[in-house]
Amino acid sequence: MNWSNQNGERGGSKISLILTLLIVAALGFTAVKIVPVYVEAYQFQDSIEAESRFALTGYPKKSVDDIRDDIYKKALDLDIPAKREDIRVSVTNGSVEIGTDYSVLIDLKVYQYTLQFHPHADNHTI
Repeated sequence: MNWSNQNGERGGSKISLILTLLIVAALGFTAVKIVPVYVEAYQFQDSIEAESRFALTGYPKKSVDDIRDDIYKKALDLDIPAKREDIRVSVTNGSVEIGTDYSVLIDLKVYQYTLQFHPHADNHTI
């Protein structure tokens, strides 16, 4: 058995294992920070679409302020940093349009960036 050939390779697998684990941990940390933000954005978009479809179907019909209040309450429930005054609601001739813009700061300890979201929905038919 020739030990001199193996001496140069010892420890290489440990270093690659540590690097692999660090990369996997960094990806996991990043996913834990980012995925919930996108899930909340999807839920908020879904609630805006539902509100735009059904805002005028009840009795009495909702006012623009009622619709805005409902959307703002949903934003608060989901921890969406949208401001009430930034929620745009338009009701004209039986058509409802709802939209807003907001951003979320993602802090990854070594890097920070901002995700921009622009949810919008209306009840127009195709």
